[in-house]
Amino acid sequence: MASEHTVGFEPADRLAEDRESVRRRFWVKFKRVVAQLPFAEDLLAAYYCAFDRQTPRHVQAALLGAIAYFILPFDFIPDMLPVLGFTDDAAILATAMRLVATHITPEHRDAARAALKRMGSAGRAQPAA
Repeated sequence: MASEHTVGFEPADRLAEDRESVRRRFWVKFKRVVAQLPFAEDLLAAYYCAFDRQTPRHVQAALLGAIAYFILPFDFIPDMLPVLGFTDDAAILATAMRLVATHITPEHRDAARAALKRMGSAGRAQPAA
C-alpha cells in the first residue's frame, strides 16, 4: 500500500523492467527537454544501444536503468532547475556509459546524430528501427 511519501514515486529499477514504457516515455520527455540537454547525443546513443537486439542483456539493463532515471518525474535534482537540473541525470548516464562503453557502437552514435538532425529540421525526432 502506498503511503503519502511514495505516491507518485516510481523507482527507476522497476520502470527499467518495462521496456515499452521506457521507450514511450523517453521520447515524450526527450522532445520536451532536448534544447536543455548538453548530453543529448550521448543519451540517444545509450537509448539506441539499450534497444539494440545485438546488445547483451546486462548492458541493456544498465542503460535502461540510466534512461529510466532520466524519464522519472522525481529525481535527486529537479530537472526544472536552471543549470543544475540535469546534472544528476548526466552523472548517472555517464557512469552507465563508462561501464558499457565498448557496446555503444559507431552505428548507435550515427543513429543519435541522425535523430538530432531530424529534430532540428522537423522539430521532433522519430525513433530509428
